[in-house]
Parts: sequence; structure tokens; C-alpha cells
Amino acid sequence: MDYKYEFSIVIPVYNEKNRILKTLNSIYEYFQNENFEIVIVDDGSNDNTASFIKNKKENIGENIKIISYQPNKGKGYAVKKGIEKAQGKFILFTDADNSTPIEEFKKLLTALKNNNDIAIGSRYLPNSDIKIKQSMSRILIGRLGNLLIQLLLVKKIKDTQCGFKLFKNEVAKNIFKKQTINRWGFDMEILTIAQRLNYKIVEVPISWLNSSDSRLRPIRDTIKTFLELIKIKLNLLTGKYE
Repeated sequence: MDYKYEFSIVIPVYNEKNRILKTLNSIYEYFQNENFEIVIVDDGSNDNTASFIKNKKENIGENIKIISYQPNKGKGYAVKKGIEKAQGKFILFTDADNSTPIEEFKKLLTALKNNNDIAIGSRYLPNSDIKIKQSMSRILIGRLGNLLIQLLLVKKIKDTQCGFKLFKNEVAKNIFKKQTINRWGFDMEILTIAQRLNYKIVEVPISWLNSSDSRLRPIRDTIKTFLELIKIKLNLLTGKYE
């Protein structure tokens, strides 16, 4: 199959006007000698993020595709829309805050090319390097959540929620068309679908920096994500992902 680009980088954004430029510059500098595109999905921002990026395109680079809509629908919905439009042989989705530095991409690509279909960044492996840690309460919620996810959904993966995942094009398209979760729980759903479809997933230790401007609301979003976990389990039991 012919691809327009070698790499597609999908970035969901919501009110990221103040920090997206730094992330885009880092990505352009890293991929400057590659055939790549950046797919930005503006998930109902109200701070003119999309207009800001359009005005800066000449200073950054031209191969930026911007998808914008209202109202806000959730990170999972945004990533799905970006994957649908991506035209690269390999598709990475990453967070707008660059919490996983783009330089970690090489690790995922090497792992993916070693007979795997999906490579995911992990903060919970022995060689992972957490440069700026989350609060103790966030760490505790995250670890307990991942134990529950491993028990009910995704087997043998320690960190399903890290926002740095690389897919082969056809694999991503096939998985995301089956996605039903629009918000924080989408990561565990796409990995559940991937395992159900027998794709090979490799977990890769990465460097990671906690962002102090995280959009996650620990208590409220933890409850919502737990309810999404139950929905995914029911989908799995009723054959919705077949």
C-alpha cells in the first residue's frame, strides 16, 4: 500500500494556545529530515487554539492538518478523528504538553519494527524515567486503576494510559473504527480491542514529565473512567468488538 507520508503525528488539543507552539516546534525539529505530517484535532477549544496555529503555520511548517469542531467531545473522540485523517505509514498520537518528549519516538519505532503492531510508551517499567512526578494521590489512583484494568480488560500491560502510542497505519484504522469511548477511558478500550484482534503490542519504557496544567480532574474523571471500564467489559462480553 502506498502512503502519502512516512509518519503521521496526531495531537488532540483543548485550550492549548499557551503551550502548543513549543510542542510543535519540538516535533518539527525532530522530524525535519523525514516525510511527515502533523494532524491537530481541536476538540472544541474556546481560546482560539485553531486560529492561533493557523496564524503560526508559516513560521512552523506547512504540513499541518487542522481538524476543528464544537463542542468539546473528549480526548478519545479527538484522537479517533485524527487517526481517521492520518495518511502516514506509521501513526503516533501524543499529548499537546509534550509530557513524553518527542525524542522518545525512536524507541517506539524501533520496537514497532521488531515484529510488532503497536508500541506504547510506559511510565511503569523498570527503565522508565519519570523526570517530574505526579502528586502521590495521582500516582496511587493511576496504579490502582491500572491494576483494575489489567484484571478486567488488558492483560500484561502495566501502563495503558500514557498518551504516547505508535501504530502501523492499517492497525490503527482497524482498531479506532471500533472505538466507542470518547473521553479518558479510550486508551484502555483501544488496547482491549487490539488484544481482542490479536495484534502484537509492545510496552516501551520512556522518559516522562508530569504537566502541572493537566486537564484531568482526579476524583470526577476517575469515577467516569471506572464507568467506562465497565462499559468496555460489557462490550467485550457481548461481542461488540468482533
